[in-house]
Amino acid sequence: MLSTLSRLRELLWQDWLWFPEGLGWADLQDHDGKVFPKMADLWFTIPVALCFLLVRQVFERTVASPVASLLGVKDKHRVSAAPNPALEAYFCRTSKHPQQSCIESLSKQSGYSARQVQRWFRRRRNHDRPSKVKKFKEASWRFTFYLLAFFAGLWALIDKPWFYDMKEMWNGFPKMPLLPSQYWYYMLELGFYVSLLLSIATDVKRKDFKEQIVHHVATILLISFSWLVNYIRAGTLIMLVHDTSDSLMESAKMFNYAGWRRTCNMCFTVFAAVFIVTRLVILPFWIIHTTWVYPLTLYPPFFGFYFFNGLLIVLQCLHVFWAILILRMVVKFLPGNHIVADERSDHEESETEDEGADPARKDQSKNGHAQNGHTPLNNNHGKME
Repeated sequence: MLSTLSRLRELLWQDWLWFPEGLGWADLQDHDGKVFPKMADLWFTIPVALCFLLVRQVFERTVASPVASLLGVKDKHRVSAAPNPALEAYFCRTSKHPQQSCIESLSKQSGYSARQVQRWFRRRRNHDRPSKVKKFKEASWRFTFYLLAFFAGLWALIDKPWFYDMKEMWNGFPKMPLLPSQYWYYMLELGFYVSLLLSIATDVKRKDFKEQIVHHVATILLISFSWLVNYIRAGTLIMLVHDTSDSLMESAKMFNYAGWRRTCNMCFTVFAAVFIVTRLVILPFWIIHTTWVYPLTLYPPFFGFYFFNGLLIVLQCLHVFWAILILRMVVKFLPGNHIVADERSDHEESETEDEGADPARKDQSKNGHAQNGHTPLNNNHGKME
């Protein structure tokens, strides 16, 4: 068994898999005072991720909560669903949205009328939805990290030649010494995304929950792989491109929860423009072009080349998916100058829904009257994230 694992490991780390012909892992050995990335370095991101989780708890209690109070972010009073074992069992095991054909059966089991059953499920669903204050604190934490990460990345790259000429990212590959700024930029970014993956079960869940998991896993694999084979110059550029727009999205969410309608609209408009430019123009036509097309003029293709660019394509597909949602929101909000509602959000239901209310009134409630005239904005776009 051990010999089989040893052979598999030896096969997995063959030079020809991950490097162009004539190059290999031996080129990444430290020498003459030059330091290169190592696999063991990635273990450091685990304590970094745990530190992020701890700092987040402190930040949300000592910074985000007071800011929420200062801006007037308040939770609506929610009427709790009365305890009912039959309905609770159906809610947890079968469905949170019972079909009309099942309501009569549930009515007999619970002793409630059909309307009371509908009201119970609506209140029970609302109970599981995250509060506005919780969403504000989450947005505040991500806004703070993304903003600081953007300036940190800009500081690490502003004086580097590959920031201005992306072909320079391949100059001397893979024998490019690791810089201290690159080390810390990578450790903090990777640690942050590991923390997001660890906290995804307790964070605000949205309709693109599965896409978020795919995104986080692809991001962690992409950052880790680019570290192992010294694609760090490309990696730092990709992370900076993603950091550029994320803080704008989180700020728009914060202003929405605070009811600052015009400020939210302005932030979202700027975010949409920056997102389109960075994720659908700069990333595919500049960076991915330099990682996919330009290297073929220098080296014959190899497995690592396909693996790295394959992960980038996965991220790019997610960017297109999110761009469609963003454009749908922009189309909805520009003509009437209304606040933006995230297509992925699960909105709180009003007391009149599902009880035979007038359809037009149901629409009004879903479009934001339950939020003081403001519809919820909840979005989270990742990066190489």
